Amino acid sequence: MPYYVYMMASRPGGALYVGSTNNLRRRVEEHRSGLIEGHTKRYNIKTLVWFEEYPTYSAALEQERRIKKWKRAWKDHLILGVNPDWRDVTFDIPY
Repeated sequence: MPYYVYMMASRPGGALYVGSTNNLRRRVEEHRSGLIEGHTKRYNIKTLVWFEEYPTYSAALEQERRIKKWKRAWKDHLILGVNPDWRDVTFDIPY
């Protein structure tokens, strides 16, 4: 079972959220529906702008923690490298 590290944004250059999960489609829908209290709900963060797949939970969690410590410019650079238009990449999630 793959695990994912992902970033969601409120808008290009807006608020970001970094997370990890084993079911990315479900998790994105939870954020969008407002089921999860906290940062994503408070800042209206609903657009999946970046994700990576990892083979294990520990690898995904380690990368999530690493990215959360990064400066904002580094996170933006990571997103812009694969998604320069900050488009919603939900349809790019593999089945």
